[in-house]
Amino acid sequence: MANEAVLMIETELPIAFKCAEATAIPKGSFVKLTESMTAIITSGQNDKIAGITAEEKIASDGKVTVPVYMGGIFKVVAGAAVSIGAALMTDATANKVETATTGTGASGIGYAFEAPSGDAQTFLMRLQIGGSVS
Repeated sequence: MANEAVLMIETELPIAFKCAEATAIPKGSFVKLTESMTAIITSGQNDKIAGITAEEKIASDGKVTVPVYMGGIFKVVAGAAVSIGAALMTDATANKVETATTGTGASGIGYAFEAPSGDAQTFLMRLQIGGSVS
């Protein structure tokens, strides 16, 4: 998958979120909240994030849940330059992240451990759903 988030250090176990049985979600995808504990792949900037998928969800495989990390240290792909320690949110490009500009609650997805200088560079981030930006 393009722009896969790769788990580097597991700080907590993934938890099961509901998903549609017919849905395909690649491993390492940012997934957003839709309804009660239901996750689908992100589709835009500043989505309300559930976390990052721990394994691939194959379409029409009979499963209706997918394990999702809500915390951990991940290698992710930048959508633009990011400063060390910057709060992060999803980018307009699928599975990329950028510096958070506004938003609270699940829009905040964590903070940067490294400082990529531009688009498509990988860097380490702390996934921490629920950060906020004022």
